[in-house]
Amino acid sequence: MLKEFKKFLISGNVVDMAIGFIFGAAFATFVKSLVENVIMPPIGLLLGRVDFSQLFLPLDGNSYATLADLEKAGAPAIKLGVFMNDTISFIILGFVVFMFIKSYNKLKGSEAPAPKTKVCSDCAMEIPVAAKKCGHCGNSAV
Repeated sequence: MLKEFKKFLISGNVVDMAIGFIFGAAFATFVKSLVENVIMPPIGLLLGRVDFSQLFLPLDGNSYATLADLEKAGAPAIKLGVFMNDTISFIILGFVVFMFIKSYNKLKGSEAPAPKTKVCSDCAMEIPVAAKKCGHCGNSAV
């Protein structure tokens, strides 16, 4: 059993999968930074200098100046800004993965469809694969 487990760990699929997870985590960090530091600030500026990361609704009835103050107090809250940033990150990441898979499938190409015709061994004309007799020459040994 130990030998099988070692073989499983060393096999290319496991290594490829591990590399994919590492790359995916790094890419997710990149997208999160893109959303928080590049995309959301201009949107916030256009909407009247709103910092989306600071949008929250405290549930304890108190008022907090910043999200850091709220978290320092340990108060429960609905963190709308964090949710918006994460939603936009998810959409961007999903779109990039979609485009990657679409490109991969295009490069991979599709398998050739099964042939629908064959060549008659007597007259060399194309006939349907399921034919028992050639319609051109009448040869039954096709």
